[in-house]
Amino acid sequence: MDSLDLNQPNLYLNRELNLVEFNRRVMAQMTDPAVPLLERLRYMGIASTNMDELFEIRIAGLKQKAELGAVSSGPENMTPHEILRQLSGHCHELIDEQYRILNEELLPALEEEQIRFIRRTEWTQEQDDWLHNYFRQELLPVLSPIGLDPAHPFPRILNKSLNVIVALKGKDAFGRSSGMAVVQAPRSLPRLIQLPQETGSGPYDFVFLSSVIHAYADEMFIGMKVTSTHQFRLTRNSDLFVDEEEVGDLMRALEGELPSRRYGEAVRLEVADNCPDDLIEFLMNTFELQPDDVYQVNGPVNLNRLQAIIDLVERPDLKFAPFTPNLPAELGHGSNLFKVVHKHDILLRQPFDSFAPVIDFVRQASQDPDVLAIKMTLYRTGPESVLVDTLVHAARNGKEVTVVIELRARFDEEANILVANRLQEVGAHVVYGVVGYKTHAKMLLIVRRENEGLRNYVHLGTGNYHASTARLYTDYGLMTCDKEIGEDVHKIFLQLTSLGKVARHNRLLQAPFTLFERIVEKIRRERKNAEKGKPARIIAKINSLVEKQIIQELYAASMAGVEIKLIVRGMCCLRPGVTGVSENIEVRSIVGRFLEHSRVYYFENAGAPEVFCASADWMERNLFRRVETCFPILDTKLRDRIIKDLDMYLADNTQAWILQHDGSYVRLQPGDAPPLSAQQALLAEVTS
Repeated sequence: MDSLDLNQPNLYLNRELNLVEFNRRVMAQMTDPAVPLLERLRYMGIASTNMDELFEIRIAGLKQKAELGAVSSGPENMTPHEILRQLSGHCHELIDEQYRILNEELLPALEEEQIRFIRRTEWTQEQDDWLHNYFRQELLPVLSPIGLDPAHPFPRILNKSLNVIVALKGKDAFGRSSGMAVVQAPRSLPRLIQLPQETGSGPYDFVFLSSVIHAYADEMFIGMKVTSTHQFRLTRNSDLFVDEEEVGDLMRALEGELPSRRYGEAVRLEVADNCPDDLIEFLMNTFELQPDDVYQVNGPVNLNRLQAIIDLVERPDLKFAPFTPNLPAELGHGSNLFKVVHKHDILLRQPFDSFAPVIDFVRQASQDPDVLAIKMTLYRTGPESVLVDTLVHAARNGKEVTVVIELRARFDEEANILVANRLQEVGAHVVYGVVGYKTHAKMLLIVRRENEGLRNYVHLGTGNYHASTARLYTDYGLMTCDKEIGEDVHKIFLQLTSLGKVARHNRLLQAPFTLFERIVEKIRRERKNAEKGKPARIIAKINSLVEKQIIQELYAASMAGVEIKLIVRGMCCLRPGVTGVSENIEVRSIVGRFLEHSRVYYFENAGAPEVFCASADWMERNLFRRVETCFPILDTKLRDRIIKDLDMYLADNTQAWILQHDGSYVRLQPGDAPPLSAQQALLAEVTS
């Protein structure tokens, strides 16, 4: 490590460009014949949502840096202007490809299954009559078309809303003739309208709301001639900024900031590809955008809306087969979870195992007369959460309920404020973590009086306490009453709710205090073991790898001969395959039915393997600016179960993508080997 400069920019990949590559992998699912047709449509919506967030957060942030004159943006030493230029090229390419797949592959395939999106030029008279009536009865009364003139300036356009720019000829009743108007589609109406079969339509015929507005736009401008109508959509900067050191009440400050998210600075304009240049230029000037910020699309400007079809169409044969998560008998209905966990640790592997035991753990605690206190962190849980219902019930039952709610969980701020208010109304202690540090740890602590005294029962997880995502995300959860782990969790809750110095922990690693240092120590230990000829291996399964110092330690370990296998779902700034630096490092990404979300760290430790699960990715924000927990898997059977899972992911040859030296990814093919999907194999274990 000392003889080679590991700060060389060519050793690092740009995080934003790498994020675009992740979206490319998601889009590949849209064309995969092994994926059911309607699920391919879902992946299209996911890709669209991912692109929205890329613009709302990453590109918006880069634009701000560029305006402030920032020189470089990361270890790859690219300026914000350079990154933005490359991002523009990649994003235009990806979005064009997305619409090509929609128009040339998905829509024809859906039509073969009698699921049709009917264009205006194809409407029959019966359909036209029905839609015209729908327009007059349901749509026109709630539309507010705005003619543009000095008394009617361009309206404020809501972030990611559907709008129509209308070109007009003639004069109105007051003699005005600005020649232009804007129609904002009501958010209260569905973007897809299903045609009834009495119009001669098939079982699943749909029309876009924008098509209906286009078709009957002239009725909004009586006596004038509509010469053209074109849909457009604006993406705005959606990051929130609250100076936590200057506000006295974080929740009230966030409540005040949330409305501004809808009207942040414009960063992207999506517009129909047949929109005339003069109208595009008018919109560009209105929103102070450049040509690179404009995306002309051949189809609806918000592909995410098409996901609604999945619930509207009752075709199980075109969707993933439903499954029932595994629920071990000892954790089933009527079992006493305190007795079970008292006997041995429990490992839950969502979504393959049921999330119900976690809910039951809190429910039993809320009803158990021996339970004195329940403490929990909530990052994302949803406003209609059974867990929140149970915590409310526990507080009403007289339990000491303490909840650390992270109000700043991006795009979940509003839901978390509602949860906080609800819990406070029933007397629960609600705190918002630590100023300057997001509380991202996933912890549940139940304090119970038993014959031997007070005992701490704990659940620690890699994912959120969210019952819906527990069926979609892969995560690990540990239920234990290990004394040392329980003491550590208790200390962290004290730290979050009270004041005091950093406590020494027995088992847990915690960001921002010990996690980074201990990871570095363990990587260096593997490096020393390799230099001594001892077994040395590192496996990390994480969502993102960005932190420069961790990357440098991995490079140094690779140079010493440590075998390093990284399973990184999204961003990875480490560049594998560099001669003399990272030849012993493989980076793979798994993209399948479920979102890979679990964080697992494996260290060979000279033949005495250590396995940790964590809430933290290897990013600066997780290691230094968040409260995170990392917990060891002490039970050898549970540890071996996780190792077996990791080996399965490393053997995946159907849903695995391998990161190349140039930053691109290549999908593995089974070749002559039997095909293996880790997710499908794990699913088969609970469905067979």
